[in-house]
Amino acid sequence: MRQTTKARHTLGIRGQLMWFLCFICLFLLGLFWLLSTQLLEPLYTKHIETQLTNQADSIVERLDDAIAEGKVLSSWSFGQLAVNSDFFDKLTLELYTKGTLNSFCVDISDTTLHTIYKIENQSFCNLHGTYLSDSANNDKIIATALAMRRKCRSMGSFVQTLNPPRLSGSAQLLVGRTTADGSYTVLVTTSLVHVAEAGKVLSTLLPLAAALIFGFAMSAAWLFSEWFTKPLRQLSSAARQMALGNYAVQVDNRRNDELGDLARDFNHMAEEVQHAVQMQRDLLANVSHDLRTPLTLIKGYAETVRDLTGDDKAHRDEQMNIIVDEADRLTALVSSVMELSKVTSGTYKCERVHFDMGQLCDEVSERYDAVCAQNGWQLQLELPEEDLPVYADPDMMQRALHNLLGNAMHHIGKDGIFILRAFRCTEGVRVEVEDHGPGIAAADLPYIFDRYYRSRSDAGKQGTGLGLSITKAIFQQHSFRFGVQSTVGKGTTFWFVMSDLPYVDDFEGK
Repeated sequence: MRQTTKARHTLGIRGQLMWFLCFICLFLLGLFWLLSTQLLEPLYTKHIETQLTNQADSIVERLDDAIAEGKVLSSWSFGQLAVNSDFFDKLTLELYTKGTLNSFCVDISDTTLHTIYKIENQSFCNLHGTYLSDSANNDKIIATALAMRRKCRSMGSFVQTLNPPRLSGSAQLLVGRTTADGSYTVLVTTSLVHVAEAGKVLSTLLPLAAALIFGFAMSAAWLFSEWFTKPLRQLSSAARQMALGNYAVQVDNRRNDELGDLARDFNHMAEEVQHAVQMQRDLLANVSHDLRTPLTLIKGYAETVRDLTGDDKAHRDEQMNIIVDEADRLTALVSSVMELSKVTSGTYKCERVHFDMGQLCDEVSERYDAVCAQNGWQLQLELPEEDLPVYADPDMMQRALHNLLGNAMHHIGKDGIFILRAFRCTEGVRVEVEDHGPGIAAADLPYIFDRYYRSRSDAGKQGTGLGLSITKAIFQQHSFRFGVQSTVGKGTTFWFVMSDLPYVDDFEGK
């Protein structure tokens, strides 16, 4: 099954990335080829058409203005043509200096369809054919010019492509316009040879350029995929090492991107898993040790009662009391372990309700009157006169208070006073349990809520060592903030903050 899964994913992220970049490169090359070979000519022709149209419209506008001013632009007398030289000279100057086209021809004709004025600013014109020497092509040119003039006079305006009269020529674009009174027709042409030549050049160079670009892109993609997937391969290798039990593994997290964040999160996870595994081992070792001691005592005293002190009632009762006490220790330890397991696994579900935390603190404090009177201790209850509404599981909160108060009694100071207080704060209600005992060293504070953790000052004291771990699990289920403050030689204060809202955001609770 493992080999099948591995074979199924042989391509990997690097291969998928290479295929993706290859597809993008081919797509861009195909798009460039489409634009340069298929769309270049129509786009260029459209651009030339716009320039020709503007040129023709400007000429017609000048003619219309001159006619409106009463100027005589041309006349025929005894078959001889006379034109207004001043007007057309100025028009020529404007076309050369202010025109948008560098290569063009202009043909202006009157109602007789004869040319009264023309400009030839290109090597060859399909409309005029000045440089043709054979009569056959000249006849074609003359017929073309007459046909375009007639078409312009009948249609008023049009755009047409003029094919060359010979194989060596090039196509030209023609725009025709007519003056407002119909007296003159204006034809403007320009060559399309540039776009044809550009298309041929691009068609020649494109395969070579595409091969070079594709080769460079694939090389860059290979290097990029190597750089991009390296941290992923490191994470995969580290995950396999963790699966084999090496929880001290770490990966490089120097990148300042999402992969760097993933590496840092992995390292943090590895540290937490290593810490959890170590705590689990310590828990098993400590519980095993604590189980072994009372079991040994129970067995030893039971054998003594059986073999030696069966008839001595005083000794028998003393030894039976020891057996009962050790059995109670075993019961408490097993109960704490089971309770911790149920709370941390989520078997115990929070049944949240609205209640008064001040009333719950008052009820819990009454349970300690007898033990305080017996030992000469004093539990001070500090509550405000107002209600302290909260939204939580009252049974779990009661258990947490008992754990914290029991912990305070185990570390009670020489004054014999420990304090339970609750008061309002900005987040809801803050509850504190304070003792005046020896305090907790700063090095022990970060681990005080860990399972079975005991600070050096707790060595040899009674208790299962799981009460604070159970309390921590209860607070985490409620998403309450909690913590501890301590000063060596002055005492310790455990605190937690409760909310009166039905819904709160999950909080890590450290």
